[in-house]
Amino acid sequence: MKSRFCWMLFVFIICFDSFASGKGTDNSVQARKMFDYSYNLVFGPQGSTLHYNVNIIGILKAEGTIWYKGKKSKFIEPRYNSWNNGITEYWVDKKKKTVTVYDSDSPNKDSYLSKFTFFPDDYKYSLFENDEGYIIVLDAIRKVKGVQHLKAIVDKKTFIPKSLKIKVLWFWTTVRISKFKSGNIKDDIFIYPSSSYNQYKLYDKRGK
Repeated sequence: MKSRFCWMLFVFIICFDSFASGKGTDNSVQARKMFDYSYNLVFGPQGSTLHYNVNIIGILKAEGTIWYKGKKSKFIEPRYNSWNNGITEYWVDKKKKTVTVYDSDSPNKDSYLSKFTFFPDDYKYSLFENDEGYIIVLDAIRKVKGVQHLKAIVDKKTFIPKSLKIKVLWFWTTVRISKFKSGNIKDDIFIYPSSSYNQYKLYDKRGK
């Protein structure tokens, strides 16, 4: 299974349809507000970067660094690199020495994407705390195709996300987050360095 699958277990959050004002108990409203705030630290217009370490039921593991800003993204892993400038995405496989080019909004660039669809109002929110930080728990309140359960631990002072535990289908995934920075993300980070891969075989799948 591709390392990209591991990466998608974190960036499924990018597929959130919208944010809505939460209704419910004081605890659930507070949990929702904290979740929205942490989300915007990562995906707000100021941009962000973080290091991630993914563990899928102890079998598949991956780690790397990712940058976000609006519709733009970039990530670096030992085997795979990707640059998405908001229009075009370049997917580099350093082992196969290939570059695959997609339209950034193409539904064909990742067949796993549909597994991570998330609509905020499909979940019940609750808030706890322990020595690690605040724990925001999301449980599906109706049948969903994607994420069924999510537990996010955020820092008590900054609300920066520290880890995620996600249940999709029958498996659990843990994502550890470190080296987080929100803001001061320059646009040139998302420019594909074509000269670094001019010896790689190119597959152009734009418009497909």
